[in-house]
Amino acid sequence: MYSQKSSTSNLFQSNTFRLMLIGALTLILLIPLLLVQNLIEERKDRQQSVIDEIDSKWGREVFFYGPILKIPYKVYTNKEKNAYETQYAYFFPEELKNTSNVKTEVKKRNNYESVVFNATMDFNGSYITPDFSQKGIANDDIEWGRATILIRTTNLASIKNSVAIKIGGKSYNFEPIYEQSADSANYYDGNSSTSIEVASLETGFINYQEFLADPSFQLSVQYDGSRKIAIVPIGKTTESTLTSNWANPSFMGNFLPYEKQINTSGFNASWRVLHINRPFSQQSFGALPNISQYTYDVDFIIPVDEYQQNERAAKYGFLVIGLTFLIFFLIQSISKIKIHIFQYTMIGLALVLFYTLLISITEHSSFSFAYFIASLMTVGLISLYSISILKNKKFPAFICASLAALYGFIYVIIQLENYALLVGSIGLFAILAVVMYVSRKVEWSATEVERVEEPKDEN
Repeated sequence: MYSQKSSTSNLFQSNTFRLMLIGALTLILLIPLLLVQNLIEERKDRQQSVIDEIDSKWGREVFFYGPILKIPYKVYTNKEKNAYETQYAYFFPEELKNTSNVKTEVKKRNNYESVVFNATMDFNGSYITPDFSQKGIANDDIEWGRATILIRTTNLASIKNSVAIKIGGKSYNFEPIYEQSADSANYYDGNSSTSIEVASLETGFINYQEFLADPSFQLSVQYDGSRKIAIVPIGKTTESTLTSNWANPSFMGNFLPYEKQINTSGFNASWRVLHINRPFSQQSFGALPNISQYTYDVDFIIPVDEYQQNERAAKYGFLVIGLTFLIFFLIQSISKIKIHIFQYTMIGLALVLFYTLLISITEHSSFSFAYFIASLMTVGLISLYSISILKNKKFPAFICASLAALYGFIYVIIQLENYALLVGSIGLFAILAVVMYVSRKVEWSATEVERVEEPKDEN
């Protein structure tokens, strides 16, 4: 007579149970994978702190807003007693032209690098005769002799020249002034939520009536800076041209260049902004408006830095572990070779270790070289280990080829930008189709029957 295995034993020997066990192990391996992702984030934060230190010593973002004509006028509180307070009117240029030349270089410290630049920014333009009539201000109440020219900018510590404006044939030097009023708004960098302090530069008194016949001006500023240049187009017509040796600019802000040329040796970009393109007028009475958000920007960035690439690679960790385990499971199911859960664990840890190898090698070389070395080491280790598990060379060769293809596929996705989602989706669909085809004949429940002869009855 024969007896069949118990249902409990049958369950433990089934492919369904093995697959559930492998799935549980895959979820457990998410813990060390998460720790690796935290390590990458920590190294990235360390990189950012070093970059901030480099930038603080060299020079930070450059924000420029000006030159603005500032004219005081009297507002009477009691005209009979000649009691008044002084307020200010601000007038923007009728025309504003800017030509900037930016020379960049990459500063390195240990394994980290930052883009810094030296910028020469030349401005010229002209004002029109200020119109106070809309406010009903009499000419006698306008203090023409106490007019000044105002600039608002960041990065005062890194200005490299004595800033002066030439207007009407005369030159006037700018001096920093301290402002504690609500007018002195900060500039918010679009890449962060932190504000950057904006300081003011102002000339001494100018008798503006002397320049009504020729209100044209010239101004030049030289900065050491980093990351970006942002300019507010305050002219009624603002024209700007920026030339640089940086080959990877990012054009941001409210106004994009109407013309740009980018190649391996640098770029050239031009803007033309009309007053009708902006939500503010050419003059303001009482207070200077906060228009720091209405800029055209150029970001000098390192495209997809190596820590970003490591982050993107680590996000595919779960996929790599799951597909690798699936390959071993299908080989186990088809060949009837037993693979212990401990052996699955060793393979999973080797796959997780790939990402620590990747980031550590990346910090001393390029991402591409690090990816090649880390994947070669991981594929080689798992392939050699699978020879001892599977007791032949046919299946290990297939595993080696499959892992090499998988790592190659992920590398291609990481390098792509515009087509990453499309290529990734098509690739995953193809992988799913292969898995469905290979697993179509797998028996998911145990059907083994063990023959056990009952003891004979001697009676």
